[in-house]
Amino acid sequence: MKKLLTGNEAFAYGAYLAGVKVATAYPGTPSTEVVLNCAKYDTIYSEWSPNEKVAFDVAVGAAYAGGRALCAMKHVGLNVAADSLFYASYTGHKAGLVVINADDPGMHSSQNEQDNRNYAKFAKLPMLEPADSEEAKRFVPLAFEISEQFDTPVFIRTTTRLSHSRTIVEMNDSRRIVPSTEKIKFERNPGKYHMIPANARLRHTVVEEKIRKLAEYAETFAYNVVESGNDEIGIVTSGVTYQYAREVFPKATYLKLGMVYPLPKQLILDFAKRVKKMVIIEELDPFFEEYFKTLGIEVIGKEVFPIEGEFSPYLIREAAAKADLTEAPAPIKPVSLELPSRPPMLCPGCAHRGVFYALKSLNAVVHGDIGCYALGGSPPLAMMHTSGCMGASIGVVHGVDKVGVKDRTVAVIGDSTFFHSGIHPLINVLYNKGVSTVIISDNRITAMTGHQDNPGSGQTLLGEPVEQIDLETLVRGLGARKVAVVNPFELDEMLETLKEFMESEEPSVLIARYPCVLNIKEKHPVPEIDLEICTNCGTCLEIGCPPLAKTEDGVAIDVQLCNGCGLCVKVCPFEAIKKSNDQ
Repeated sequence: MKKLLTGNEAFAYGAYLAGVKVATAYPGTPSTEVVLNCAKYDTIYSEWSPNEKVAFDVAVGAAYAGGRALCAMKHVGLNVAADSLFYASYTGHKAGLVVINADDPGMHSSQNEQDNRNYAKFAKLPMLEPADSEEAKRFVPLAFEISEQFDTPVFIRTTTRLSHSRTIVEMNDSRRIVPSTEKIKFERNPGKYHMIPANARLRHTVVEEKIRKLAEYAETFAYNVVESGNDEIGIVTSGVTYQYAREVFPKATYLKLGMVYPLPKQLILDFAKRVKKMVIIEELDPFFEEYFKTLGIEVIGKEVFPIEGEFSPYLIREAAAKADLTEAPAPIKPVSLELPSRPPMLCPGCAHRGVFYALKSLNAVVHGDIGCYALGGSPPLAMMHTSGCMGASIGVVHGVDKVGVKDRTVAVIGDSTFFHSGIHPLINVLYNKGVSTVIISDNRITAMTGHQDNPGSGQTLLGEPVEQIDLETLVRGLGARKVAVVNPFELDEMLETLKEFMESEEPSVLIARYPCVLNIKEKHPVPEIDLEICTNCGTCLEIGCPPLAKTEDGVAIDVQLCNGCGLCVKVCPFEAIKKSNDQ
């Protein structure tokens, strides 16, 4: 039987076939659906962890105990998990450990572009890179075999395009490994797993020998293949970029690399002797190119193909044509339909809007974080002045406040992001006598990646009910004394509390609590506008709510978009917008 699967669905199916017992992750586009789909298989215990380091440590523990474990995260998530990654490279494990790591060329949903092939070299770990969903499925069991053969974690690199595109996958469970349900006795081996310096020094030698043997293995790895064609041009590529290159250079000879680290030195040298001109097509960093040049091989690479952005057949064809690498006619530019700009914005009725409108009213400097509330920086609210990475907002505002700026300052962070990496910086504010105000925008869900549960949601990834972590109790337990919980749609209370907190000489935490509008089933009555009272002042338009639109006579509300949150009613200075039940 065959099915069309996304790359992420195929990874999960591969984990099922490989007999994975534990799958962990913190949701992050484009990797979210890997573990979300693992949870559909009843033989795989799956969980959302508070952050990627925790997820990685849980997977390591499972592998130490003898259960195959998989951990998934996006490229920046590996930065969070890096400390654990490096110790796991030294210790190895009893059962296989595979890390599926998703890069995001083009920054579709990320704050940066980074090429995590560099992590494989840095941590001295093997990395595989599938080119379609069928290979995504096949590479997971293969990665576990490599992991157990060489006693090492194994990376599988994916990208946004591979993770979210669908290709045909052969569905065959005949070789599926069924994980044991028996209790496992933990094998005590502190010399291998207890990384005090004396043990770690010995393990470093093991790591160096491991990567040397993996380099030998790469020479015969089944998915490092030479595909014969016209030897005038030899194309070296990997992953989904291979598919694009095939469209542009259908007759070329290819070295398609399925193991992107360590690289097969002799296979590369033999390929270089075979072809007259070698072209390397790789997204982001010149990872292959730099290695090839150390072997003394002349290559065409980043001087032709860009070092930033996501590749496509059009981009490759255009770059190749400019460099006279193909006899194909100059690429035809896609027809521009000149569609109107549609920038991302907060949903109609989103409670974050009340938070940012209050901050705008107080002319605050806002240090933001990673989440859908980052859209509070878009016009007309335009109330986010810095944002860097998960959990940075609280540390940044503390640093700003320690300098002693005159502006009113505040950090805004979501509930899931606070659980991820906001707790420690808040401890830092409290410990180091900070005076910062922190707003935790608590919508009870991880909304930015598709409404995954978190420790404040009240249920696990598997749908099991659990005790909600109460943010107010948590922050008071850390030592915060000035704490309030406010409904952001109660605008007067929001403004009054926020003003008081921002003028205080002690640290404060305001929990702006209201569920994500997309998780609220009921729809409130749509407000009505009295055009006889409306002065066309435009105040309501400043909240940036999509149902509100300027008209010749004043303002109109699109009843199909509006969910009746009533924020526009509260901001109208002339009471021209009224709840329908007030009429």
